[in-house]
Amino acid sequence: MTEALIRPARFGDAAALAALARSTFVETFVEGFQIPYPAADLAAYLAKAFAAEPVEAALLDGAQAWWVAERDGALLAFANAGPMSLPHDDGRPTHAELRRLYVARSAQGLGLGTRLLGLALTWMQDHTGGPLWIGVWSGNEKAQRLYAGHGFEKVGQYKYPVGAWYDEEWILRRG
Repeated sequence: MTEALIRPARFGDAAALAALARSTFVETFVEGFQIPYPAADLAAYLAKAFAAEPVEAALLDGAQAWWVAERDGALLAFANAGPMSLPHDDGRPTHAELRRLYVARSAQGLGLGTRLLGLALTWMQDHTGGPLWIGVWSGNEKAQRLYAGHGFEKVGQYKYPVGAWYDEEWILRRG
């Protein structure tokens, strides 16, 4: 087995990236945290957020950056950063936000999340003169500790829709 390679995502990655996003979301929140999303809400969310077409559009959006970790042609992890879109009074679209960082369960412990976070933070710092932002589920203490270790602090919260279900999300800021 070869070492995982981290690279910028390409348009041709859209279908595999969408599949990875769906599976890591389910692994993390449904299987891992056991959030009891109603089946219809989960299906609607996954179809809206992680179908190939929305991922293709996001990959073509020059204001966003995407990275993937792959090994032997299979995607293992990804990160996405772009203009700040969180509902916070101090936030501006000219600020940068880490929008997603997911690692497949089978690839956890390989350091891919840390490497992807480093790339995303560098990109974010290079693409804003303002603070950096992250939204994180209120129950994900591991992620909260990781981000706190990189200087992020909780500055707000909001309801994140998963279909008609709403998760309690924290808004983190650095700078």
